[in-house]
Amino acid sequence: MSVRIRMQRHGRKHRPYFRIVAIDSRQPRDGRFLEELGTYDPMVPKTDDRVKLVPDRIKHWLGKGALPSEKCAVLFKKYMAKWEQAGTAAPATPAPEAAPAS
Repeated sequence: MSVRIRMQRHGRKHRPYFRIVAIDSRQPRDGRFLEELGTYDPMVPKTDDRVKLVPDRIKHWLGKGALPSEKCAVLFKKYMAKWEQAGTAAPATPAPEAAPAS
């Protein structure tokens, strides 16, 4: 089974909303998907708030050989670093250091 990372179109006429999904390449555009990896809302006025990603799952599927569509590859290149930083910024508590054994 060849897996692609591409967008499914949702929303209504003149108000698109996209889900970024891992999907079997033989499935139709809005068909059954394997996993949802993020969203893209092109109607949001602030450019940086248009995309929401799950970077660890995207890396998982890319590591398994999934191929992103052209538009998804552009979104990953542009926004992946932002979402990786956001994911690592949440648990910013320093780990306690172990006491040296004597």
